[in-house]
Amino acid sequence: MWDKKASAALRRKLLKWFDEHQRDLPWRSNKTLYRIWISEIMLQQTQVATVIDYYTRFMKRFPTVKTLAAADESEVLKLWEGLGYYRRARQLHAAAIEIVDNRGGVFPEAFDEVLSLPGIGRYTAGAILSIATDQRLPILEGNTIRLYARLLGMKSDPRMTPNQKVLWEFAESIVPRRRCGDFNQALMEVGNQICKPKQPLCEQCPIVSLCPTAMHGWQDVIPAKGKKVIYEDLREAVLLISKTTRGQKNWLVRVCGPDERWTGLWDFPRYTFDAESTEEDLAAQLKQKTGLSVSLESYGRPIKHAVTRYRIELHCFEAVKATGRLKKQTTETKWATLAQLRELPMSVTGRKIVGRLEK
Repeated sequence: MWDKKASAALRRKLLKWFDEHQRDLPWRSNKTLYRIWISEIMLQQTQVATVIDYYTRFMKRFPTVKTLAAADESEVLKLWEGLGYYRRARQLHAAAIEIVDNRGGVFPEAFDEVLSLPGIGRYTAGAILSIATDQRLPILEGNTIRLYARLLGMKSDPRMTPNQKVLWEFAESIVPRRRCGDFNQALMEVGNQICKPKQPLCEQCPIVSLCPTAMHGWQDVIPAKGKKVIYEDLREAVLLISKTTRGQKNWLVRVCGPDERWTGLWDFPRYTFDAESTEEDLAAQLKQKTGLSVSLESYGRPIKHAVTRYRIELHCFEAVKATGRLKKQTTETKWATLAQLRELPMSVTGRKIVGRLEK
């Protein structure tokens, strides 16, 4: 089906649609390698509507790669707070430092050099260079995987290695010689706005006449569903320990270590709290870790949240009385006022707890 004539029609129809329907997004004005890079990292596994405000704030604070490289990681994480997948922010910061230290502060334009930067894979490198410099490079991400699978009538799981090879080959074959960046953005836009996972808006699709899936009514079976994620249930407890200094309450918080969830973010002391655990067990863990002796009382309702493959029920406890001297910790630990907590980068649950404390 996908001969030169069909591919040419695909390019023509998509570019015409994009010219008429593209969304007004902040990274689409003043396209530079740096601006497109930031947007592409933020858009990984995150909806466009969510990213817009984060992108605007981030670019205001870090308008250049040099300002980003010069910042503390904690400040980068603070601006990223709420976007999730914090590894992206840490790798973004590391890549900025590498660009400044080893490339004179100039974002590279060669595909292999971009691909070598932390946090950048084949899709991201292709997207950055095609959108910012119009290089003839293919893309393959969530929206285009679904779109390509339907255009090819691919009934088996598109995430399988052999199918990924087919999809990349198809992506390479349809990239035009000119307006490559607009074409790739059109593919992603149609995939996101029209070729939805469920109930795609085929009547609005500019390339519906070229789609065998629409022709045969296969929208419910293409793309094939992957393996269902099996979630593991966890119960945890967070301990709210305070001391009053000069009439002001301070709370004990710590930085999450490199092997922990939310690396680099601040959190209150947190421990496993299974069904057989008691408040005394938590107090014993705290004393062993910190040297502080406490008695605990339940603090509000548990917070339920999900992280990757875990569903977590987080129980909150407040220390009624804390005695003893805080011993040296393996990661940075400090006492912070509510005003200071507002400025620290924290996980979503950590931020919710600060909100409770403020009330």
